[in-house]
Amino acid sequence: MPDINRRRFLGGLAAGTATWAAAGAVPHNPARRAPEQLASCTSSNQAPEPQTRQHGELIDPAFRPLPLGSIRPRGWLARQLRLQAEGLSGHLDEFWPDVGESQWFGGEAEGWERAPYWLDGVTALAWVLDDSALKGKITEYIRTIVQRQRPDGWYSPYPVDANAARYDLWAILLANKMMVQYHDATGDEDVFRAVESSLRAVASGVERTPLYNWGRYRWFEGLIPVFYVYERTGEAWLLELARQLKQQGFDYGRYYEGEDVTHPTPRRGLWTWEKHVVNTGMAVKAGALAWRLDGLHADRNLPNRMISVLDRYHGQVTGMFTGDECLAGKNPVQGSELCAVVEFLYSLETAMSVLGEPVLGDRLERVAFNALPATFTPDMWAHQYDQQVNQVQCTHNTDHMWTTNGPESNIYGLEPNYGCCTANMHQGWPKFAAHLWMRTPDDGLAAVAYAPSEARFTSRGVPISVTLDTDYPFRSTLNVTVATSQAVSFPLLLRVPEWSEGASLRVQGADETPLLPGTFHRVVREWRGATRISLRFPMRPRVTLRYNRGAAVERGPLVYSLQLEESWNRINSDKPGRELPHGDFEVRPASSWNYGLVLPEGDMESGVRFEERPVGERPFSPDGAGMEARVRGRQIENWKLVHGWAGEFGPGVRESSEPVKELTLIPYGCTNIRVTEFPQVAG
Repeated sequence: MPDINRRRFLGGLAAGTATWAAAGAVPHNPARRAPEQLASCTSSNQAPEPQTRQHGELIDPAFRPLPLGSIRPRGWLARQLRLQAEGLSGHLDEFWPDVGESQWFGGEAEGWERAPYWLDGVTALAWVLDDSALKGKITEYIRTIVQRQRPDGWYSPYPVDANAARYDLWAILLANKMMVQYHDATGDEDVFRAVESSLRAVASGVERTPLYNWGRYRWFEGLIPVFYVYERTGEAWLLELARQLKQQGFDYGRYYEGEDVTHPTPRRGLWTWEKHVVNTGMAVKAGALAWRLDGLHADRNLPNRMISVLDRYHGQVTGMFTGDECLAGKNPVQGSELCAVVEFLYSLETAMSVLGEPVLGDRLERVAFNALPATFTPDMWAHQYDQQVNQVQCTHNTDHMWTTNGPESNIYGLEPNYGCCTANMHQGWPKFAAHLWMRTPDDGLAAVAYAPSEARFTSRGVPISVTLDTDYPFRSTLNVTVATSQAVSFPLLLRVPEWSEGASLRVQGADETPLLPGTFHRVVREWRGATRISLRFPMRPRVTLRYNRGAAVERGPLVYSLQLEESWNRINSDKPGRELPHGDFEVRPASSWNYGLVLPEGDMESGVRFEERPVGERPFSPDGAGMEARVRGRQIENWKLVHGWAGEFGPGVRESSEPVKELTLIPYGCTNIRVTEFPQVAG
């Protein structure tokens, strides 16, 4: 691809200084249950069992995220986040009117979801990176919102006469979720008071005008700021507001008991609220949040029930589900919207915090390491609206077969198809980084997902640093260092991925300990000085059979795709805002894509071998891929483009007269165009 990151904007972002303050735990109710007394090293697939309630009402979560800024990225993750800060995320407000000239900041442009969306992502990005320039920019925008808040509690874009000009409350719920994240990072009391005042306005507003449209289908997002303020004030009216939001909101539990959700939306079919893919990605956390409020067993089970239904009827090998723009079935040429990817990730992070179930961490990594990076250019200056698992070209395609999206949905650009993803895409990587480590109820720390990072927290008043050095998910070894200036005892919980048969742990100076996949392994000891822990998660090749028995190659949390030569063509250069580097691009294959895999019958995995490569400066790029796979294949002459996409193939083993050749596969997230689910072909 061309290097579209040549030009820097004047006044661009400087790298933040790495100054640290020891991060304290989020305050807990001192009356919560006492820490369990467990053995020094145990494995359990059961989450902690929080039963007491904050202030007698709200059920405690299994884990609590560390305050924003307590986790710093290292290694490849730091490089990825820096690319993001130097790309669209860090500069969008400088040239995109819907953010830079938003009504939220006193301008004339869009005054609904786009500015809060952008702030929701870049606030996490700035504090995870400790980027002083980006922090300063965000602070000015937040102060403007607070200063422009009206005496009645409504933020300035909300109409003065809401009876005459209705305003969907989704944007207010989103803004408050963004604002409490900022307060978590800064402790700014003006912001906290602004959120509290806004929630009082919402409480009166929903009595007058019940939730409708987007607010009705995203009601649970409002629970995040409501719970945040409640846990710091204990004011009962907040839980009444939470119950009112749930009562007025769409009932996803009931909907997922029916059959409508199991049917793909017809191509070029009917747009519906309940099958809208972004609503779906957000709603996966609805049950977990509602369970904290009401304790209903059905709510607690809803996240996993939703994921199970989505996997069965709409699931993709990346861990995502299709939706272009509504749920679209399992065919690998149907799209998955970028907004849905980042929202599903945040839902998994939230559900993991509440429920503490190891399987949610497995899914979180699978989506973050595959679907998330695949929908951006490697330099993060352009993105897609929809990605495809079998995506052999990305073009302006009027012959497309999306459910309701348009012809530019899978080009790489500034705002392909629609600008919501341009506003919302920023939260994916930084919130993933901010949720890698979480606090346990007994003053310990849990590794819920793995990437190179450092977490700072205090346990029993002692500052502690936990560092993870690794090239995971490209490598299977992870090195953890727990450092403390004085002796302290606390539990360290380490998630063992379900696929990691033969996983092991070695604590400095001790024998190797086998680990049970699909559990949290609990290490309790007195920590002194620097203690090193080595984790090994064996990554055995897997070949899974999917839609029409297409074969997909996996290893650890990564999915592998055919490496294709690429031809990039800039388009839409006459449109406003399409100057380089934030331009629009089509991508076509410059090498053959129509290969089937030749796999040994009865032992398909033996036909795949893996080779390590250095992890590049752009970790998720064809050149930066840290691992590649070799597999045999044959070209299939009659597998061709249909509707501008890779044609659908049948379930049988195909015949081909073409010679067998060795194919190179690279991680899905490192590709821009790809084949991932392959027909099988006779050897």
